[in-house]
Amino acid sequence: MSNTMDENNKLAVFEGKRIRKVLHEGEWWFSVIDVIEALVGGDRPRKYWSDLKQKLISEGYVEVSEKIGQLKMTAPDGKQRFTDCAKAETLFRIIQSVPSPRVEPLKQWLARVGKERLDEIENPELSMARMKDLFEKKGYPKDWIDKRMRGIAVRQGLTDEWKDRGADTSLEFAILTNEIMQGTFGLKVDEYKQVKDLKRENLRDHMTDIELILTMLGEATTTKIHQDRDSHGMEPLKKDAKDGGAVAGRTRRDIEAQTGKPVITGENFKQLSGKNRRKLTKE
Repeated sequence: MSNTMDENNKLAVFEGKRIRKVLHEGEWWFSVIDVIEALVGGDRPRKYWSDLKQKLISEGYVEVSEKIGQLKMTAPDGKQRFTDCAKAETLFRIIQSVPSPRVEPLKQWLARVGKERLDEIENPELSMARMKDLFEKKGYPKDWIDKRMRGIAVRQGLTDEWKDRGADTSLEFAILTNEIMQGTFGLKVDEYKQVKDLKRENLRDHMTDIELILTMLGEATTTKIHQDRDSHGMEPLKKDAKDGGAVAGRTRRDIEAQTGKPVITGENFKQLSGKNRRKLTKE
């Protein structure tokens, strides 16, 4: 099975078949018809999809219609037309009900991934090992990976504190994170991603060593402040996050004064290779 992205980020390639996709409300949605055609072939994918929807409902997946969105995509004739689209999670559920030998390898892969996730819930160290292996396969240097893994542990400790102290939604996490990042780098997360020319990529996966270290410092300091002040509720947590970020921000400015160079860099990992990747981790 192969699944790669086209350069214009509007197509995915699956087993040589092009799958249309569109970014909608911050998430990728894929053409269900294209996926069906790629998986089972034939000249009537729409009829197949219509029958499959009924099969899904009979199997108990009654919310399938609610999970499908009508979004405009470029049709073969070049015009924009509405078509059934779904996010990856919904597509995986649909694929499970496709009775075709061509789908069996993908079903086996989904089952294996599901088993791995269950194992990781029981033993979180397996998750860390899998993540480290993934970074290695992408070509990240070992010393960078060590810092990134440590940063993940620091971040987990911080979010655990937030959950215990009255902040548990993704929006609240984003607000608090932005307070730390603003204090550390003078930039919110989205602003920082613009500097590095990133869109949906994880910002931290494109940081240099020193950027990662300062991010860890801001988050570890914030965790310590939460604990020392025994803060609860969003407003006290926001103040702590601002103060924690300020500690890292003062360190950043001191580094810049000593080196004569800005810590923040527009370089990102996806643009670099070989020697330049090693350079990214040392700046």
